[in-house]
Amino acid sequence: MLNLRAGQSSLQLVPEHGGAIFDWRFAHRPVLQAVRGVACFPLVPYANRIAFGKFRSQGLAHQVPPNFGDHPHSIHGLGWQRRWTVEGSGTDNARLSLAHDGFGAWPFRFTAEQYFVLGPDSLRVEIRMTNRHDTPAPAGLGLHPYFRRPAGATLRFNAATVWLNDPTALPISRVPVPDLWNHAEGLPVGAAPLDNCFSGWDGWAHVDLGDAKLTVEASAAFRHLQVYTPEGQDFFCIEPVTHRPNGINADKGMTVLGPGETLSGTVIFHMAAASSA
Repeated sequence: MLNLRAGQSSLQLVPEHGGAIFDWRFAHRPVLQAVRGVACFPLVPYANRIAFGKFRSQGLAHQVPPNFGDHPHSIHGLGWQRRWTVEGSGTDNARLSLAHDGFGAWPFRFTAEQYFVLGPDSLRVEIRMTNRHDTPAPAGLGLHPYFRRPAGATLRFNAATVWLNDPTALPISRVPVPDLWNHAEGLPVGAAPLDNCFSGWDGWAHVDLGDAKLTVEASAAFRHLQVYTPEGQDFFCIEPVTHRPNGINADKGMTVLGPGETLSGTVIFHMAAASSA
């Protein structure tokens, strides 16, 4: 593990396990909840699902393998299942990299980087992907944090629309956000079970954890927010992403990078103790 520290905050990274965060604590309190061994992992070279692993790019058909048990779709890219290399680290910062050769789980060569900077009351994560293929290639990014879910936790954010899903969590239609899912004024986490993508997100989200308050600030690359609030679990997810699920199979649903071009985005998590928020 890589152990970072800033003031009373600490961060543990597991580069060999998907370049993921294992634990983040603010004022000695856990912010994230480890699920299947990690608490936050990068989404690269795409976010969420590709329907049955099939898509077309530059007129050619491609098939990528299912990668999550018996789930029928390819999910979350490949970065979360690969070993990342530590390129540099300090007391409060680290830089990780990943190189993909264009075989197996993704048909295009790329490199990716993550930059972590821990502050006494913040965590900044920048993620970058560069197309190393000799042709244009689709590209997508995101972060998948699992937040702890105490009783009474609330979530507030603004978005223009939301995608309705089929039974396998693939989006089938985009609609104005219904009242039951409208978090503009804040709702209890899990007021409705969700695994849906909110589009036209303004890049801000606010979480009240009772003993602390969290603000998520995302750069312009992230204008979709995947919200996952499973019933009966002690965690929930709000995932800043560059595109909606299965966006690769939609017109202009994903960024296309030319050879050597880079897609990047930054997410800053701001923490405050409840008494000072």
